[in-house]
Formats: sequence, structure tokens, C-alpha cells
Amino acid sequence: MSKLITKLSAGAFALLMALPVHAQDTLDADSVVATVNGTEVTLGHMLMVRASLPEQYQQLPDDVLWDGILDQIVQQSLLSQQAADEDDNRIVLALENERRALRAAQVIEGVVDAAVTDETVQNFYDEAYLQGEPTEEFNASHILVATEEEAATIIEDLNGGADFAAVAAEKSTGPSGPNGGSLGWFGPGMMVPEFQTAVEEMEVGAISKPVQTQFGWHVIKLNEKRNQEAPTLDSVRAEIESQLSQQAVTRHLEELTDAAEVTRTAKEEIDTSVLSNLNLLED
Repeated sequence: MSKLITKLSAGAFALLMALPVHAQDTLDADSVVATVNGTEVTLGHMLMVRASLPEQYQQLPDDVLWDGILDQIVQQSLLSQQAADEDDNRIVLALENERRALRAAQVIEGVVDAAVTDETVQNFYDEAYLQGEPTEEFNASHILVATEEEAATIIEDLNGGADFAAVAAEKSTGPSGPNGGSLGWFGPGMMVPEFQTAVEEMEVGAISKPVQTQFGWHVIKLNEKRNQEAPTLDSVRAEIESQLSQQAVTRHLEELTDAAEVTRTAKEEIDTSVLSNLNLLED
């Protein structure tokens, strides 16, 4: 990148100043900003280079980018003019691939722009987050032990007045033990089924019977429960826009595919190792 942002040489600067560039308020994409052995470099060429720069370079001042981008195009033009008159096979194929990709991206951009609007985003949000029954969340603690007998003994101690957090810190084999057995808040499907079912059937403040899961035997205390609040639209806007974009592009491609005549050579009829034979590009 250091080469990209070097200053124009004195000769190149003199050449630029001598060009019949239009007045600042009449510049357009066809305005010539340099010539290289008679080949014109336009403002449009520079704009396309700028648009493709990585994000960190997009933040550079315009005067720095101007010098760097024009230097790059001039140098590439000089080098390009040294190449053979006819493009070799690699260049032809690469240009075809690039043209195809750019044209496809242009169509996708139009499809996404039509599909992702303030109205469609709001409708998606309303349907996904505001309709239907609210989701319950639970705040629970547990003590994990190896046997049902141990769990039953712990329940007796708790019913006799023992402190749940203290017992969890002393006897629980789970990673939450040192923290008093606290699991924090969780929603449906976040715990193994047996544990989740037990919690959902409990009243706040209650101690469960021994609950067996793949990890051992649990004694559960339901500390609190609440209805999960819907996130704000702004907090999920990017996710919604991404989903709408993917849906629109997928739908558009399916429609195009259904209407198109596409033939493919069956993979079984080909030695697919040919895909690694880059020497074929030299033919």
C-alpha cells in the first residue's frame, strides 16, 4: 500500500496539470485525468478503484487517495502496454469470470434493494417478535450429585432450613457449584430436556425432587421467572435485513432456474482431478 500512496513524480504532475480537464463543476466519469502513451485515464477509472479499496483505506483523505490511485493506474497502464497484443487464455477467462460476477452482483443489489425496505423490515419484526405468546425465561440454581440418594439427602437438608447456595458450594459437582449453583437466566430449549421440563413445571421458590439427566442427579431451585421482552427493532435490524436479503435472492434464483434451460456434465463422467490441472490454462 506504501506504493499506492506515494506522491506523483514531478514529470507526472506536470503532465496532469497540462491536461485539458474540465472545470471542477463539470467533471464526470468520462473526464480525462491523465494519458499514458496516448491511452486515456478517466475519472471513472479512478472512482472504480476507490470503490474497491478496503475499508481502512476508504477513510484516507481524498487528496491522498487521488495521488495514490492515479499513480496506481498510470503504473498499471505502463506495465500493461508492455504485454502482448493478444490477451493470453488466463486473462481472457479471468475477465469473463469477473464480468459475470460483477453483472450478477449488480442484479443481486437490485433484488435486495427491492426486498429490503423500511416497510418489509417492520412487517418482519412485527411478525417475528411482537405476535404470539410471550416466551418465558427462568432463573434457577441447581446442585449436581452422582446418585439419587445423595440428591434426596440434600433435599431433606434444604427443607430443614439449609442454605441452598452454601450446600451447592460444598457438595455440587457441577461448574456452577462455587457460585452457589446459580445458572442465571435461560429460555426454552437451552437446558437438556429433563432439566428444562422440571423447571417449567416448578413454582418460584420451590425445590424440585431429584431430577436425572445425562450429567447426574440434580436438585433444582427456581429463583425467578419472567416473560422475555422483545428486542428493539434497531437491535435486530441488521439480522432482519440479512434474512430478507437471503430470502429474496434465493427466491429470485429459484425463479430464474425454473425458467432456464441448464445442462450440466455429470460429475460421474469426469475425472474431477482435472480441476487441479492448472497447466490446461496454458493450452
